[in-house]
Amino acid sequence: MDFILNAVMLGIGLAMDAFSVSLANGLYEPDMSRKRMACISGTFSLFQFLMPMIGWLCIHTLVSLFHTLQGLIPWAALVALLFIGGQMIFEGLNQKPEEKTERKKLGAGDLLIQGIATSIDALSVGFAISEYGAAEALLASGIIGAVTFVICWIGLLIGRKAGTRMSGSASILGGVILILIGIRIFFGF
Repeated sequence: MDFILNAVMLGIGLAMDAFSVSLANGLYEPDMSRKRMACISGTFSLFQFLMPMIGWLCIHTLVSLFHTLQGLIPWAALVALLFIGGQMIFEGLNQKPEEKTERKKLGAGDLLIQGIATSIDALSVGFAISEYGAAEALLASGIIGAVTFVICWIGLLIGRKAGTRMSGSASILGGVILILIGIRIFFGF
């Protein structure tokens, strides 16, 4: 029981960045379909599942290489989220009033970058679960992924509701949220 509770708590902690980005995505695209919400939640969930497993594999195989690259992780997250957030702010500021209701959907590339950037900290969970066997590590990562899916779905629902009310400002707010997450990851607070 402690194992499952620990995995759920890890999932909740790790999903907070993905929740915030989901909230921003919901703000940006308030008319998002349930299928698209499932795709976005699933993407974040997949990365939150994969990253602890990659960290676990690094501990068991490539420890020295991972330590060499670890300093680049905050930079990668900062650049990715600054880029996407800046893009959202730029689009929000440059929309004409008649375009306010017609927003471009986030592309697959944007979603992929968001998924990676928000799950980079989950690599370190691989260190925390390094004493687990492969089956336990897979189960813990699966629980983390499932928790992330639910939390991101909730973020999208809240963002959609607020985005409908906020109209054109939602894209700008969503971009600011992404930039702040990137800065938080970079500075580690």
